[in-house]
Amino acid sequence: MTDLAVIGAGTMGAWTALRAARAGRKTILIDAYGAGHPRATSGDETRIIRASHGADGYYTRWAREARDAWRAFGDESGDTFHLEVGVVWFAHREDGFEAASEQVLREQSVPVERLTVDDVRARWPQVSTDGIAFAIFEPQGGVLLARKSIAALARAFAHSGGRFELESVVPGRREGRRLVDVVSANGTRIAAESFVFACGPWLPRLFPELLGNLIRVTKQDVFFFGPPAADGRFAAEWLPAWVDYDASFYGIPAIEGRGVKVAPDHYGPVFDPSRGERLVDPDTARLARRYAERRFPALRDQPIVETRVCQYETTPDTNFVIDRHPELDNVWLVGGGSGHGFKHGPVIGRYVLDRLDGAAAADGDERFLISRPRTGNPGLRTGGDSIATGWDAY
Repeated sequence: MTDLAVIGAGTMGAWTALRAARAGRKTILIDAYGAGHPRATSGDETRIIRASHGADGYYTRWAREARDAWRAFGDESGDTFHLEVGVVWFAHREDGFEAASEQVLREQSVPVERLTVDDVRARWPQVSTDGIAFAIFEPQGGVLLARKSIAALARAFAHSGGRFELESVVPGRREGRRLVDVVSANGTRIAAESFVFACGPWLPRLFPELLGNLIRVTKQDVFFFGPPAADGRFAAEWLPAWVDYDASFYGIPAIEGRGVKVAPDHYGPVFDPSRGERLVDPDTARLARRYAERRFPALRDQPIVETRVCQYETTPDTNFVIDRHPELDNVWLVGGGSGHGFKHGPVIGRYVLDRLDGAAAADGDERFLISRPRTGNPGLRTGGDSIATGWDAY
């Protein structure tokens, strides 16, 4: 009998499965499309890793622990998954997300610099400071190589004695308050003592009665702008990752020969992760170009050289869902990444395994409960990653 079945091989599921296998549990990891596939929220090439989460110190602590775990996993694998290029936050006002983040970072002894507009111009002359009041810079933040790292996690899981299955499954037979198995599309039944469903955008589809109104899946368009010929200023050696929180954009410098990643952080339309066409919207491209030209004048008239379509799975307050199924004692539901889940994968995996082993919830963990009322906050959001509700700045 398998001890644990983890359904979903994204960052939350893969880290949970790897930690379980290394703890001695007989573990199976199941994914419908493979590890790091293009439909997954964890499937794009890059993600930002940073500790800033506004006034919420809980996620700041998790982000720092996760950073150490990502770097340790890279050392163990003989590879690099965390590029320490830094993260700069462009603040439009003195009392916003950035100021709250800076205070928490200093309280937790996380390296951070407060930069004036002149500092930004001197350090990164390719950046326009139009509309910026100041910036904060996390020198130890940067970029995670997302697709590459997920594939490496799956390999490490297999090398640790885990079993990976390429299957599309749904919850199967119940006995009282226990789930007995999951069932694949061809009728194969996979039984286990415990189950963790970490299915990203598919989670509310598997459990619509619990999560259908809690996790909203939206289409998110991403653009890569080609820098000018012979202009290396947009490579990771010369430009950090950045977040323009109030403008609702973020981006990543040109990495591995790709263009400058510019991502609108505004909620897109509701999206089907299985059957949705991965074609960007022309209006979103227009807005991304307008932002790129304003913040990086040298990108004016430069072509979009690549595009991606991913998705957010967002809860109303942007806190994750990490909770036991209310009717099934051996089932845990893990998801609601809300745009900031990828980097936390190592800590989420550890947290889930601790709860499976009987650890009690700690202060602050109530944020993850399915039953807790969740409402959005237009100010400094709890999860730290809710996004602007309009395109007023652009």
